[in-house]
Amino acid sequence: MEKPQKMPKVAKVKNKAPAEIQITAEQLLREAKERDLEILPPPPKQKISDAAELADYQQRKRKTFEDNLRKNRMVVSNWIKYAQWEESQKEIQRARSIWERAIDNDHRNITIWLKYAEMEMKHRQVNHARNLWDRAVTVMPRVNQYWYKY
Repeated sequence: MEKPQKMPKVAKVKNKAPAEIQITAEQLLREAKERDLEILPPPPKQKISDAAELADYQQRKRKTFEDNLRKNRMVVSNWIKYAQWEESQKEIQRARSIWERAIDNDHRNITIWLKYAEMEMKHRQVNHARNLWDRAVTVMPRVNQYWYKY
């Protein structure tokens, strides 16, 4: 014997008369935007006290990034965030590896080439940057941004 399904109660409107002052769509949007801009407290910073803790933190972060890449391989921002994070950890070799994987994944993406070369130039790796520009120009010779930076 089945129980009859209960429907949720509908809120009863007491006053159906229109308000004296009407809110415009612009006002609703403005208020929503203001709520988005309210300052939220930053997430608590993790205190890392020794090398083992740092290694553990880096391992967890790398696993998170790799999982994101596995799920969304074609989302360029995932590759960029991962490579920039490795760069921020002073792991330039790992960052290079990630940039190369990103290029293997989508060699026609201008942003990947530009960000990769900018990283190399920022770390004063002129030969690496020059080799990158050569490769980028060979793959896509008609992209003006490459020539300007080169």
